[in-house]
Amino acid sequence: MSSIGEPWMWAAFIAFVVAMIVVDMFALGGNKPRKVGVKEAAAWSALWFGLALAFNALLWWYLDGNVGREIANQKAMEFLTGYVIEKSLSVDNIFVFLLVFGYFAVPPEYQRRVLLYGVLGAIVMRAIMILAGAWLVREFSWVLYLFGAFLVVTGIRMLVMAEHEPDLAKNPMLRWLRGRLRITDDYHGEKFSVMKDGVRWFTPMFLVLILIEATDLVFAVDSIPAIFAITTDPFIVFTSNIFAILGLRALYFLLADMAHRFHLLKYGLAMVLTFIGAKMLIAPWYHLPTAASLAIVGIILASSIVASLIATRSDKPENQ
Repeated sequence: MSSIGEPWMWAAFIAFVVAMIVVDMFALGGNKPRKVGVKEAAAWSALWFGLALAFNALLWWYLDGNVGREIANQKAMEFLTGYVIEKSLSVDNIFVFLLVFGYFAVPPEYQRRVLLYGVLGAIVMRAIMILAGAWLVREFSWVLYLFGAFLVVTGIRMLVMAEHEPDLAKNPMLRWLRGRLRITDDYHGEKFSVMKDGVRWFTPMFLVLILIEATDLVFAVDSIPAIFAITTDPFIVFTSNIFAILGLRALYFLLADMAHRFHLLKYGLAMVLTFIGAKMLIAPWYHLPTAASLAIVGIILASSIVASLIATRSDKPENQ
């Protein structure tokens, strides 16, 4: 399995990611708790999207001048398709984040720090899973069919369970943590733990962090196999995934107050997973071009978004 990613390209991209995380860390809240406004979140979401497109253009320009126009077009399309798929699937994370924050009644001004740690954890977990997945695909090419079958099953399950909201009170991990840790009744700012009479106590924010990280892990299991249906190039898989994750925090603050308007999007995401899984399963007999895959995914997502907006056009936000 060949890759366009040379060592200097990996090093440069990782350095860029670290730098942007630092910028994001201070831009969306700094060191003081505060609620991130919709306009600010929209501006940062647009910036992340623009950076992803700029990276893709730069990648195309480099490949066009060094390995040829055909490969440059192919890799640029693979990145764009992978980015769109990963970005759309990350929206499902947001629905779960809202559920967790609502269950624990986390004040809006305290949410940005736990989301930052969630993004950092997601980056680390996805990097590990992408490297492991790339190794599996290289050593055992038939594993792609397992990925395909898994995505089809997952997509169908998402369709069936789209209207079901999990009961966090019965969450096994949460019950296990509550049974073994000293948990304070109240929040202590954004702190995850505090000392009381020389004893370490954990705050509800720590439980929120654990559930957010667990959510990232579960969704990574779905999204990583999905992008291997588009490309097996580790560099394209990694960069498109990370760009999708980097903008997740801003996207959450952008959609948090109007997520109820997009409840049908869950069906669209389930259909996307099912389509991608089916694409992987039929690959031995028919190879669907990447551009066609992007078009189909775009149509599914656009249709579910429009249907959601039409279905909820008379709804009002819960806080009104």
